[in-house]
Amino acid sequence: MQISETRAIITGAASGLGEAAARALREGGAQVTILDRDAARGKMVAREIGAGFFRVDVADEASASQAIAAAQETMGGITACINCAGIATAERTLGRKGPHGLESFRRTIDVNLAGSFNVLRLAAAAMARNTPDAQGQRGVIVNTASIAAFDGQKGQAAYAASKAGIAGMTLPLARDLASLGIRVMAIAPGIFLTPMLTGLGSEVVEGLAKDVTFPKRLGDPAEFAALVRFILENDYLNGEVIRIDGALRMQ
Repeated sequence: MQISETRAIITGAASGLGEAAARALREGGAQVTILDRDAARGKMVAREIGAGFFRVDVADEASASQAIAAAQETMGGITACINCAGIATAERTLGRKGPHGLESFRRTIDVNLAGSFNVLRLAAAAMARNTPDAQGQRGVIVNTASIAAFDGQKGQAAYAASKAGIAGMTLPLARDLASLGIRVMAIAPGIFLTPMLTGLGSEVVEGLAKDVTFPKRLGDPAEFAALVRFILENDYLNGEVIRIDGALRMQ
């Protein structure tokens, strides 16, 4: 897929990894539509990079459907869907206040896993109407998992389960959509320097970086974005989860 001919929707692109992906694709000449709950930040980023914006709750069927339909009309179609929207829940299965909240567990699954599936299924329906390229390809879907899917730590039961679900559905999705010429990939990031982590302070960030094998630092969102672009451009990548973590294995 040529980046200059790409028409991408990116969830969670008002900040962090999604924003980096949006900026990278726009720099490559792609059309981009940002889908995010944060309207103020989303509109600001969209103005800066020359992208579209629609407010969306990825876990809500009607909200996602309306936003994707609008994005499809605005860009003249959708050829790439990058799912970066997600929430992090830190709660032990049994803590001082009792058992893990069922509602917080469900919400994490709803946003991270069901939300990603909600958006990608609608995007796939839009992609299926595209004219295939020379490779027979109509579109590419890239979901964001996490190394927590494989190395989940204490207090990450909900988050790890949601990201393991994303990793686990990658191959079945690729097989489901193969006949339509749609590829499906997932990226499992390690610890990246996103606004959420920056707010924890330099001491905490430096402590986290010590566990990374090499290079001993947190990931740059631009490196995540570069991998997204590589996946879009490499037509033989399909049905796989790629870790990008500096060889970090969570203890």
